[in-house]
Amino acid sequence: MTSVAVDQTEFRSVLGHFCTGVTVVTGRDGDTLAGFACQSFAALSLDPPLVLFCPARTSRTWPVLAAAGRFAVNVLAEDQQEVSAVFGARGEDKFARFAWTPAPSGAPLLDGALTWIDCALEAVHEAGDHYVVIGRVTALGAPSEARPLLFHRGRYAVTEPARDALAALMPWPRPDDWL
Repeated sequence: MTSVAVDQTEFRSVLGHFCTGVTVVTGRDGDTLAGFACQSFAALSLDPPLVLFCPARTSRTWPVLAAAGRFAVNVLAEDQQEVSAVFGARGEDKFARFAWTPAPSGAPLLDGALTWIDCALEAVHEAGDHYVVIGRVTALGAPSEARPLLFHRGRYAVTEPARDALAALMPWPRPDDWL
């Protein structure tokens, strides 16, 4: 297979059209708290329950999470843009700015998140300028009814209900109403 050079700016622009949710991955190693805003998060497997996220190799937060061996993923709600911005920036004690409680693993769970996923570190793979971190899910938070915070084309976004094209085509009750 022939390799073609891909311009990094164009790569970022094209992939920016893929809408992602915004999370904050947190951990605790002894008295040290760590967390960072993360868009590269996904469900991986139902059996066993696995998730993944991708920290940069240059991350100063990742070594703390790796040493802890456990982490929590906080799924942010639409009103948590400030949380995302603070955890996406370097410096300051990020946890002093926001209320949190410990997950079963001890990792910080941020108040107001849509939900959370508590994990044990399962595997780490090198991948370009990032790592692919796989976590085994050990506990789950109850989901909120709030809307998620999204990131699209370099900006925050929120969901809007899509127009229901099926309703216009079906003047009778929906299939799940037929019983």
